[in-house]
Amino acid sequence: MNAALDPHLSEAVPVLLANQVEKTYPNGTHALQRMKLEIGRGEFVSLLGPSGCGKSTLLKMFAGLEQPSAGHVRWWGKGAINPSADEQKLAMVFQEATLMPWAKVADNVRLPLDLAGVAQDESRPRVQAALELVGLGKFGGVYPRELSGGMQMRASIARALATEPNLLLMDEPFGALDEFTRNRLDSDLRQLWAQRDLTVVFVTHSIYEAVFLSSRVVVMGARPGRVLADVAIDGPAVRDEAYRTSAAFIEQCAQLSALLAEANGEGGH
Repeated sequence: MNAALDPHLSEAVPVLLANQVEKTYPNGTHALQRMKLEIGRGEFVSLLGPSGCGKSTLLKMFAGLEQPSAGHVRWWGKGAINPSADEQKLAMVFQEATLMPWAKVADNVRLPLDLAGVAQDESRPRVQAALELVGLGKFGGVYPRELSGGMQMRASIARALATEPNLLLMDEPFGALDEFTRNRLDSDLRQLWAQRDLTVVFVTHSIYEAVFLSSRVVVMGARPGRVLADVAIDGPAVRDEAYRTSAAFIEQCAQLSALLAEANGEGGH
């Protein structure tokens, strides 16, 4: 039966599918090998693995910024991203906040809407709503240099949320922040994920962050990257500071630590 006639079928179509994806760069670097991964609607999937294992390469493929050398990527069952489809919008948050220093925070957040030709009467409330979501409702009129590193990253997330995405791709966005700020942003991100019914793919080097945030953690083997393990995180829907010290949290961190040690041991592969 056609998915359009059966809403249950449309729900079953993966938001993202990497099917036997390979990536070899012109310099000969073999970044990904037979990468197979499926991500369903509403999942929070973290990609964890050794440095250079292709996590960011895969994320850029999901963003349409890189093309596979072999295999294919599908978005909502399609072979191309359709930016005009309301239910099929993606946004990406990079490792650095990448804010324009000469523009105020609200203007930075509005940038993707300006590029899409959205009128200011429509974009203004969307920008303010996005700023409120990340706790920067009163900071739209300041410049990035007046914000802390954590607040700048919040502004970067607000810029992504202003486009009202269904799929959020995040490339180790909190890696350069201190542990306290990182933990707080992890908690805020979990809440945003639940509130906005987002599908999130999150690259991290932190086992603790991956377990706290995710519904699944995909451990990738050393270059060329491929799926070494796909681990469901059996944590509560609401995760607070108490969860970080719970037996379940510690046990899943230990499981991932062993898998990551195995992945690192493949460095000569």
